[in-house]
Amino acid sequence: MAKDKIIAGMIVVGLARRVDRVEALRKELTELAAPNLHAIRCDITQERDILAAFVEVEQRFGGVDVLINNAGIAKMGINLFTPSNTDQLRQVVDTNVMGLVLCSREAFLSMQKRSVDGHIVHINSVVGHSVPAFASFNIYPATKYGVTALTETMRHELRMAGTKIKVTSISPGLVKTEAIPDAMKEGPTPILEPEDIAEAVLYVLGTPPRVQVHELTIRPVGESM
Repeated sequence: MAKDKIIAGMIVVGLARRVDRVEALRKELTELAAPNLHAIRCDITQERDILAAFVEVEQRFGGVDVLINNAGIAKMGINLFTPSNTDQLRQVVDTNVMGLVLCSREAFLSMQKRSVDGHIVHINSVVGHSVPAFASFNIYPATKYGVTALTETMRHELRMAGTKIKVTSISPGLVKTEAIPDAMKEGPTPILEPEDIAEAVLYVLGTPPRVQVHELTIRPVGESM
């Protein structure tokens, strides 16, 4: 978030294959916020990495109260019928679906162990609700539709388990991230800033215990999709 934003006071652990990216982000934070950001190496397509990361979080910080499932990838330049596309498609599924499920499982077990009414937030997408007529989306919308379904499935399972753990899906439109081509970032297409999504996360986390935001859709003004 921008440096002039209010500091929420949470200890944040960033799981990433390249921890140097998290460390670089730490340098952009204020002196007050920087000590609360920590990096742990984790490839969420690998279950052993996920298990090791959550063990480290428990050992160093006591456990998980909030999980933000933000990892997601899309493979552009191919379609569902492109020859020999199996590895690329599987990587999208493993990241966007299986990684989300396994991280959510381990976060739930941490919360359950400590009787914490925590919160699981999935960074979904508007294409998890409606598929635009773009030729290059291939399997990506299917994984995001999966996130939409998984959000509701988790909500039912958390309720039936007798917990008050919340689960929320946040579905942005186009966001100015590294995954977006520079031409789209600099062109006339309406686009959201990463801070817009960060503020939405803080909003859903800040709701009273009696309130659960099921789905939050965020689009840039003027978007035509």
